[in-house]
Amino acid sequence: MLGYTYAHLYALPVIGLRFFTVYGPRQRSDLAIHKFTALIEAGKPLPIFGDGSTGRDYTYVDDIVAGVMSALAYELPTGAGAPFEIFNLGNSHPITLAELVRLLEETTGRKALQVQKPMQPGDVPITWADISKSSRVPGYRPSTRLEDGLKKFVAWYRSEKGRSFV
Repeated sequence: MLGYTYAHLYALPVIGLRFFTVYGPRQRSDLAIHKFTALIEAGKPLPIFGDGSTGRDYTYVDDIVAGVMSALAYELPTGAGAPFEIFNLGNSHPITLAELVRLLEETTGRKALQVQKPMQPGDVPITWADISKSSRVPGYRPSTRLEDGLKKFVAWYRSEKGRSFV
């Protein structure tokens, strides 16, 4: 809202980017892919909230960076209205929690110990990016399959094992 207001009042070009579940090297250790990888590697149980059917739009960091670069190169149209746009940057393919765990097991070569927990209050069943506008206007095209991104992440994690992830 503030971006739109400034664009409207001062003709300041503003592009807002909405990222969807970004993962990759240097990901915060409290986020799902990093946390689950660490727990699987350590042979500790994974907390599974709900029945594993919740879905998220996991997007590899390289695809997000490509989206940021395409937004930087995009020139907002001049003329009618405020110079303002919002673009979703995601993979546009939600993956269930159960599928994510299966793929991490496959990638790490280890079986995940799972502990079922009740759904967390306020958690939503599914989120994903509608990237139709982002694909059309600045030309955003995510290209990293989740399987490939997980392989890159696990390789990074294993190469950094024992270092601080602050």
